[in-house]
Amino acid sequence: MKLSKRLKTIEQMVTPEYDHIWDCCCDHGFLGAALLSRQAANNIHFVDIVPELMDELESKLQRFYTNSTSNWHTHCLSVAALPLAQYKGKHLIIIAGVGGDLMITFIEAIHKMYPEMDIDFLLCPVHHQYSLRQKLNTLDFNLKHEVLVEDNHRFYEVVFVSSKSNQNNPVSLVGSHIWQADSDTQAKVTKHYLKKTLEHYQRIQHGNSMDVSHIIAAYQSITL
Repeated sequence: MKLSKRLKTIEQMVTPEYDHIWDCCCDHGFLGAALLSRQAANNIHFVDIVPELMDELESKLQRFYTNSTSNWHTHCLSVAALPLAQYKGKHLIIIAGVGGDLMITFIEAIHKMYPEMDIDFLLCPVHHQYSLRQKLNTLDFNLKHEVLVEDNHRFYEVVFVSSKSNQNNPVSLVGSHIWQADSDTQAKVTKHYLKKTLEHYQRIQHGNSMDVSHIIAAYQSITL
C-alpha cells in the first residue's frame, strides 16, 4: 500500500533509536506496516479502539508479516491506556488522524501514568494545532523536529517532541521550523497555510464566540 504524502512524511521522521513504536489510532495500519517493512524498531505496536479494524488488521499481519524480523503486536484499547510499563526500552508514540483536543487527552493521561519515563511523541493533528502546542509547551515537552506538509489540498503540522524537558528547545505555540521553507514550492505552502490559519481565527474572532485576538497576534508576528 502506497502511503499518502502525510503518512510518508511521518514515516520518514522516525529515527532508528527505539525499541518500541506505537502506531496509535492506526485505522488500517498502513503507517505501522511501512515501519514494520523497514524494521524501524524491534517491536511495532498497532493500536486502535475499534474491534473490527483490529481483527481485520490482525489477519493481514498474520498473512503478510509472519516471518518479519521485527515483532508486531496489536492492541484494541484507548491510547490513554497504553501498557508501556509492560515493555522495556525506548518508546515512540505516533498519534495521527485525530484532532489536537483528543491528542491532549491522550498525552495528559500517558504523562500522568508515566511521569518519569522519557517518551517521544510524533503527532499529526487534523485540527486544534494551537491548543495542542499550548499543552505541549505547558508540559515542558522538548521539540525535536517539526514539519509542515500539504497533502490532497489539506495542511498538516507534524510535531516531533520528547517528554524530557529541555529549555533550549521549547514547543512554539505557532511553530518555528515549519515556517522555514527550503524551496519555492514549500515557501508557497507556508504562505498559503499562514493565510488560511489567520483567516480561520479571524472568523472566530468576528463571530464573537471567543476571544482569540492573542492567537491572531501570534500568527501575525510570523515573518516568512
